[in-house]
Amino acid sequence: MPIRDSSFAPLATQPSFRPEKTRENAVASTMVSRSARKYWAEGIGTFWLVFAGIGTVLLDTATGNIGIALAFGLAVLTAAYAIGRVSGGHYNPAVSVGLAVAGRLPHREIVPYILSQLAGGILAAFLLWLIANGKAGFTVDGFASNGYEAHSPGSYGLLACALIEIVATALFVTVILGVTARKAHASLAPLAIGFALTLAHLASLPVSGTGLNPARSTATALVAAAGGTSWPLLELWLYWLAPLVGGAVAGWAYREIFADE
Repeated sequence: MPIRDSSFAPLATQPSFRPEKTRENAVASTMVSRSARKYWAEGIGTFWLVFAGIGTVLLDTATGNIGIALAFGLAVLTAAYAIGRVSGGHYNPAVSVGLAVAGRLPHREIVPYILSQLAGGILAAFLLWLIANGKAGFTVDGFASNGYEAHSPGSYGLLACALIEIVATALFVTVILGVTARKAHASLAPLAIGFALTLAHLASLPVSGTGLNPARSTATALVAAAGGTSWPLLELWLYWLAPLVGGAVAGWAYREIFADE
């Protein structure tokens, strides 16, 4: 999520241990340059989001929708507090597109951000597959993928799934834009963003299984395909199109209505 560096400035005044500069430290600094750290942060944050959220779905089937919603919300909240200051903490291609449309992210950063998010999400999904395979009788099936009609949790049709994905993503991105505005309390932004994602999941889980995030949907669809289930890839287009539309609409509307806030 787009967390401003200034809100974390007090942390810089705390005493910290600075290791002696060695050849090994110099090599590490070269491997992860300052300009690349934001992409690492996006990959790591998305990894945590998928690992915690999808892991809750797959590894504890008794959790239910409330537990799943909380898992996703808490994952984005903790990631935003931990490393959001590095990249802005998007962890979602729809958020990156929405912020770019709103003028908060340079357009040249859209593709690198999305690629980083995809890498983190896909790695987390395949790691979860390895873990889940440790239980006797586990089958991949849809692997918590998003779908519509027969593959919707509540058997909702294409239009219903599209609408809830667009609206929920638009509202989620609007919250992000609002709580990270100049006049907002930036230190509280991760809390609002985490709660917003939790609410979006509670509303949309019965309909679409809650995509809202093309990196999350792509990650689970690829694992399902690797395990022999093809429908998640065939229906993945909707879980790219709808969230991206929702994010872009939110970015445009916020820019036009609240640009001076």
